Amino acid sequence: MMGLEEPNQAKLFYTDFHLESRVRENHPLRKIAKIIDFSFASDAVADCYGKNGNVSIPPTVILKLMFLLVFYNVRSERELMSTLPERLDWLWFIGFDLDSSIPGHSVLSKARARWGSGLFKLFFERIVFQCVEARLVDGKKIFMDASFIDANASNNSVIDMKSLKTQISERYKELESRLNELQEKESDRQYREMNNRYVSTTDPEAGIFGKGKSNLCYKTHRVVEERSEIITDVEITAGDVDEGQRLELLWKAHKKNTEIEAQTVVADSKYGTIKNYLFCAENNIQAHIPDLKTKGAKKKEKKAKNKIFPDTLFKYDIVTDTYICPGNNRLKRKSYHASRASVDYAAAKKDCASCDLRNQCTRNKDGRTIKRHLQQDTVNIMREKSQAYKSKQDIRKRQHLMERSFAKATRYGFDRARWRGLERVSIQEFLTCCVQNIQALIKQESPLKQAAAMALKQESYEILSYKHAMPNQIKSFFKNSLEFFANRFRYANSGLLLLS
Repeated sequence: MMGLEEPNQAKLFYTDFHLESRVRENHPLRKIAKIIDFSFASDAVADCYGKNGNVSIPPTVILKLMFLLVFYNVRSERELMSTLPERLDWLWFIGFDLDSSIPGHSVLSKARARWGSGLFKLFFERIVFQCVEARLVDGKKIFMDASFIDANASNNSVIDMKSLKTQISERYKELESRLNELQEKESDRQYREMNNRYVSTTDPEAGIFGKGKSNLCYKTHRVVEERSEIITDVEITAGDVDEGQRLELLWKAHKKNTEIEAQTVVADSKYGTIKNYLFCAENNIQAHIPDLKTKGAKKKEKKAKNKIFPDTLFKYDIVTDTYICPGNNRLKRKSYHASRASVDYAAAKKDCASCDLRNQCTRNKDGRTIKRHLQQDTVNIMREKSQAYKSKQDIRKRQHLMERSFAKATRYGFDRARWRGLERVSIQEFLTCCVQNIQALIKQESPLKQAAAMALKQESYEILSYKHAMPNQIKSFFKNSLEFFANRFRYANSGLLLLS
């Protein structure tokens, strides 16, 4: 018999209702609440509160609300707080009940201003170390890359600080003082010339970057380890900061967060500077990084109609400390540059003028000049190692691994800043990286499956260790295939693999 809908009458009281029973057992927030400790927040920010006055919302609750904001990619804090009473799972997660009073959305912005980014950085570091304890992090090989984050400001807010129209404005002195404060606070930042002149009135800390039409943006610098693609360190800078300058800082931060010293660094050609090569050589780090100078020279050669001789055709004579050019003339020491620790070598002007190969060698009327670093031999060794087969393999792998890390972050809205200012954008990125690492933690399978996967991977290495006449391409294909099946088995939902 068909039932009929009865008139709905709201109940005043509910008996035998438990919020705990309304959240399913396999809910993601249940898994997160089980493995992640949010209670540390109260002790971490205790110094930010006084002993008198009104009682605040517990810091643990605020941290969980901020986590939900990013985890579910809610558009705004106002929408988060207005949706909170309708979501039983959210109420259960933060420890509220149906009759709990919902705070206003301003408590989140006030907490961020009070705490700064320190608590969120600590939260990120705790998650990273938890991943290390769960044996998700190997840490010996790390990958680095950077990506842009669009600032929460319009490009129309950019003004010219050297313009007369701007200087006669009432707000000019205020903007000038804010810019000076930023430059003093970020004394190590290498400002592009554009950012010394053009500033956004809405978000002065954002950098102007881009060819042609420039955009206001920030830049996130990430370190991702190889095994489970855990983000072991992250740093936010203005968009005009060169990522090649952050390698040393990121490597040290990875060591601090994981207590593991990375033996191999994999990055793109923007990190392939002499400074980075020398840092890796001093610390016995394998630098699987393409040479920035070589790549730039190849681009210039492609664009040039009449190609000139590259520096590699000039042979260095260690006995006489001179270079021998393709025309068999000698280039002697000309000048020393202490700032870049290099020496310029140049041929005599008359030798270049009378050389038959001049048109293929230089366009400079004074003749050809070669620059040599004081530790050029070490640099050359690092450049040769970066061209090895293993290095090229890692460089190709880096492209997919880092793009995958940033692609996963887009579902949490990382590519657009929620707030304004470097510190607030850092908070957003710390939370985004925490969410990504926690996702890896809750996917972790049983120790039996982990051990089987690692055994399969170890067996693949033992097979490949035999020095038979196996071509490198076949060896690489065989190794990658076994690693693929090992990882697939590790994260499989069901089924067992028998290892023989």
